[in-house]
This record gives sequence, structure tokens and C-alpha cells, in this order.
Amino acid sequence: MNLNSLKPAKGSIKQRKRVGRGEGSGHGGTSTRGHKGAKSRSGYKSKIGFEGGQMPLQRRVPKFGFTNPNRVAYKGINLDTLQELIDRKSLKEVTPALLVENGLAQKKDLVKILGRGEIKAGVKVSAHKFSATAQSAIEAAGGSIEAIQ
Repeated sequence: MNLNSLKPAKGSIKQRKRVGRGEGSGHGGTSTRGHKGAKSRSGYKSKIGFEGGQMPLQRRVPKFGFTNPNRVAYKGINLDTLQELIDRKSLKEVTPALLVENGLAQKKDLVKILGRGEIKAGVKVSAHKFSATAQSAIEAAGGSIEAIQ
């Protein structure tokens, strides 16, 4: 092997398009930019979302209402779902960590217990919030609630 016979590995070097190097190259003349217009000229820059003068998508789509940036969203879990979990796992206490473990909530979710269905077991339920009907149903069944902050 000599220094004059060294070559790069096959496929390691891509052949780039050499524009503006005469008509014989196939990329001379307009240098593959076409004739006239803004895109053919140097320094051309387009605004993001510019659609050639047509009304852009972000202006065509209707916008209305108000989105509160400080909204707190809770993951609602009903009493019948809780009762199902208690029956399946024979629990004495229900916590958000337990709900995450059983796939009923995500790790960062704030949990709110809602009043659909009924609960028969007297268990201690810990959650971030409770609806009034859920709270009274849990206490009527002999259970207790604990609000987490």
C-alpha cells in the first residue's frame, strides 16, 4: 500500500451538486434555481408559515375562547372503580401511589375521587380532592378520607 493508492471507503463520501460551473456540468446558467422570482435571488428568506400570499393556515383556522394558564386538572376516579380495585386486591387503604401502580392514574396526576357508583368497603382513601357525594359515600360505608396537598 502506498500513499498515492489510498482511497476513502466506498459510500463514505457523498458527491455534492456543484452548481454554477458552466453549461457542460448540467448545473450552469441559473444554477438550478429556475428563472426570476424571489427564490432565484441571493439573500432570499421566507417567513415561517408563508404560503405565497395565500392566507396562512394559522390565520385561516378560527380561534376563540380563553385558555387559563393556571388551570389545575385532576384525574377523576369514581367510587365503582375504587370498589372494583378493593375487591380485586383486598385493600384497607387507597393512595395515589397505589392507583398509579394499578394503572388508574399517571405518576404526576392529581387525583379526585368522584361519586359515581357505590363503595361497600370501609377503607381509608387518600387523594388530592373529593366530591361531596364521594366523601359522604365513603364515610357512610365506614371509611375515612384524607386530603393530600
